[in-house]
Amino acid sequence: MSNDPAFEQRLKHWRHAFHRHPETGFEEFDTAEQVASILASFGLEVHRGIGGTGLVASLTVGDGPGVIGLRADMDALNITEQAHERPHASCNHGKMHACGHDGHMAMVLGAADLLCRERNFNGTVRFLFQPAEEHGRGAKAMMADGLFERFPVDALYGAHNMPGMPAGHIGTRAGGIMASEDNFVIHIQGKGTHAARPHMGIDPMVIGAEIVLALQTIVARNVDPSLSAVVSCTEFITDGIRNAIPTHVTIKGDTRSYSPEVQRLLEKRMREISEGICHLHGASCRFEYSHEFAPTVNWAANTEIAVAAARNVVGAQAVNAEVMPMMISEDFGAFLQQVPGNFVFIGNGAEGEAGATPLHNASYDFNDAILATGARYFAEVARVSLPR
Repeated sequence: MSNDPAFEQRLKHWRHAFHRHPETGFEEFDTAEQVASILASFGLEVHRGIGGTGLVASLTVGDGPGVIGLRADMDALNITEQAHERPHASCNHGKMHACGHDGHMAMVLGAADLLCRERNFNGTVRFLFQPAEEHGRGAKAMMADGLFERFPVDALYGAHNMPGMPAGHIGTRAGGIMASEDNFVIHIQGKGTHAARPHMGIDPMVIGAEIVLALQTIVARNVDPSLSAVVSCTEFITDGIRNAIPTHVTIKGDTRSYSPEVQRLLEKRMREISEGICHLHGASCRFEYSHEFAPTVNWAANTEIAVAAARNVVGAQAVNAEVMPMMISEDFGAFLQQVPGNFVFIGNGAEGEAGATPLHNASYDFNDAILATGARYFAEVARVSLPR
């Protein structure tokens, strides 16, 4: 597609403005107002306050009955940006757009700009701006607030920039593309004692260490090798001191998988192992397990539409229709449990290139060079889904 310097400059201006003023989950008040103001400048009616700070605007062209949604996430992270030389660096200390949601908003706004000006489709496109993706709570909050009853869609489309992937390349797949995230907490109560007299107590440190190691057997020996799963213990907390064996140990972490069946297996075996090892040593155990993110599972028919749109925008050579799934999680998965749709990765920059800094890194920045690509991709999804 031909370059439009004025359009690309608008996208960059919006993205930098969002980046300077990051806001975290359910606190995106100024961000939502900026987005609403831009949408209103296109002549769109904006519906605010959906699921907290969420927004929806709709554009109808022609008399087609079809309705699709294009979604962007708005929230930032509680990370202090380490890039003071950037003119658009965060002005909110301790917060930054370290995951690229500033770019995602600019891309969907760019698609709205293109579609409002070109009006080359037949049907309705809804532009959804979601709060609190990083929490894994925003999609559910919008749906609980009647999102799809008030603004029904036939399908929903989303995207995420991906460092390590060549800039502007697009990857997707039918089926599971991103994993669920479940969190766990294992509370072990032993019996504290002097470090010199361990026989007088029940050492929860040793018990906890056994549990951490034993949990790693679940994926190796209980999960079907053709399926994917991860169990990660990430925190080990005690109330001991240098010369005292503790009474309490808390182990925290998360698990990743692609199917409800594997989720259930992980929870069951983790509970059995934790409680069993504690019982063996005469300690007590309290096991907590919570479902934070649903797996993101693309619908086959919508994946065909996404691939066609991507090829139209960047060419077949830059589209991977069988991209490898990733163990990262995305709140978009909750939407796809309710409506059909597709999620794609858009390359932010290959290793050694601009844009390759990992997500959630304090030096990360969204690659402005892919803003127009993302905007045109989303607009093309509307054209392919809702042909004239």
